[in-house]
Amino acid sequence: MRADGRAPDALRPMGLELSPLTWAEGSCLITVGRTRVLCAASVEDGVPRFRRGSGLGWVTAEYGMLPRATRTRSPREAGRGRPAGRTMEIQRLVGRALRCVVDMKALGERTVLLDCDVLDADGGTRTAAVTGAFVALVQAVGWLRARSALAGPILTEVLAGVSVGMVEGQACLDLDFAEDTRAEADMNLVFTASGRVVEVQGTGEQGPMDPRHFHEMMVLGERGARRICAQVRSALGETLEVAVRAPRRGDGESG
Repeated sequence: MRADGRAPDALRPMGLELSPLTWAEGSCLITVGRTRVLCAASVEDGVPRFRRGSGLGWVTAEYGMLPRATRTRSPREAGRGRPAGRTMEIQRLVGRALRCVVDMKALGERTVLLDCDVLDADGGTRTAAVTGAFVALVQAVGWLRARSALAGPILTEVLAGVSVGMVEGQACLDLDFAEDTRAEADMNLVFTASGRVVEVQGTGEQGPMDPRHFHEMMVLGERGARRICAQVRSALGETLEVAVRAPRRGDGESG
């Protein structure tokens, strides 16, 4: 049992509040344990210069933490003149993950920008941002469909992010901050509901990672991500049906 009473393969309680923002085309407040991330999707006509004339859309993300999202105040990055390296890494992760499940040709020359703002940080902020941003993206696609701006669903699969790590020799799912700081190895993973890998970020924090532990964490992470995908599907209901294409036979999507 872990400090919060969870079994090694147990997720923290997760909540998905849909449309907490008034004006965004899609929004979600995701709560994972004591971590809270507010995600908003904005739809804009046009695409970055490198996409112009291609007929393809674009999906990108920005990520940030409120000064008191952490135990001690962190200075606003705007005061530094540019985002920190960690911030850039995370927002690129979120953008890459979401682009992986979007049919850019069907989106057309539009941009969907996902803003992910951490309100409270207690581990797993980047993986929560991926899941929350996906939920906001689904709503934005529904917003476009309702205005007849899209011919059909343009998302290929449901996806979710989850963290996993080796803590005192035990593979543990969905690490909180205390576990993350003492993990021998940790990974941030993104999977689709069918179990396909979207993103893997892994580090041997206290030395090289044993390949057996890597495999164990991948298996545990996939199982956790499937369960999160099931919660996402349940929370979105009919909105998901107009945004995500039905899985093809053989895709193996579950949850």
